[in-house]
Amino acid sequence: VQLQASGGGLVQDGGSLRLSCAASGRTLSGYYMAWFRQAPGKEREFVTRITWSGDRIYYADSVKGRFAISRDNAKNTVYLQMNSLKPEDTAVYYCAAGRSITTAPALYTYWGQGTQVTVSS
Repeated sequence: VQLQASGGGLVQDGGSLRLSCAASGRTLSGYYMAWFRQAPGKEREFVTRITWSGDRIYYADSVKGRFAISRDNAKNTVYLQMNSLKPEDTAVYYCAAGRSITTAPALYTYWGQGTQVTVSS
């Protein structure tokens, strides 16, 4: 499975971005999809995850109410809508796929290459 993340960029404080993560190689049926982020000098941080059916979603407290994850299984794609962005959201954002209900990066099987999000103040 290959995951291709895209949609990052430079945005001002309070702005919005929409990230996409397209999967290829096989269907991700039954996989949880998640977004993580990693700022310079910091560990990779869980952001949000969604079940295959989309009926259960979990957000980190730091993004709750501002970010929204969704998935289109027909397109094998997951999205991350990011609103009210803050400078502290600046990081490389990674999508991941796994079969465990977890926030631990090590337990996700497949990873995208990352897309840079920079929020200027």
